[in-house]
Amino acid sequence: MPTGVAMRDARRQLFDAAERVLLRDGPSALTSRAVTTEAGCAKGVLHRHFADFDDFLAELVRDRLARLDERAAALRESAGTGTVAGHLTAALTDLFDHVAVAIVGLVVSRDELRARLRRTTPAGVPLLTEAAAMIAAYLTAERDRGRIAADADVDTLAPTLIGTAHLLFADRQGTPPDAGAVHKAVTTVLDGVTTHG
Repeated sequence: MPTGVAMRDARRQLFDAAERVLLRDGPSALTSRAVTTEAGCAKGVLHRHFADFDDFLAELVRDRLARLDERAAALRESAGTGTVAGHLTAALTDLFDHVAVAIVGLVVSRDELRARLRRTTPAGVPLLTEAAAMIAAYLTAERDRGRIAADADVDTLAPTLIGTAHLLFADRQGTPPDAGAVHKAVTTVLDGVTTHG
């Protein structure tokens, strides 16, 4: 492996390389050597930016979590427009891309990674927990606008939607469900609580 070659935004390149390895070969193949080989750099580059490989993996997951903030804000801002089921279908489809599904598998399969993530996500499965909070905030905004029943339990509906969608998207090798399948799942979960679709 070449040394002394400057990398632009090494962290981003290493994260992108890790995602490619994760998608192609799965969580068990994700090693520091696999990541640096995929990124085309020496192993020392990874260790220059991260304390160890589990620190790298924790930051990879946190990077993915940070992307949820923008999605969550956009989803909340959409409240009161379009249809509730339409917004949730789009949000869940966007959320559960192949990388997110693979990252959930990575978190579940690595004890040390989960232990490190517990420092910032003390309960639940990181990414799924934050996604449920995003959906709950959106449902609350819709309830405040009268588009969800006043007595709707958004704190139960949100993880139900996340769990249902995760099961639909969980096969990282297969073809993702189409929008119609996701929409049907959303409308089934929300049956009886929406007032405006």
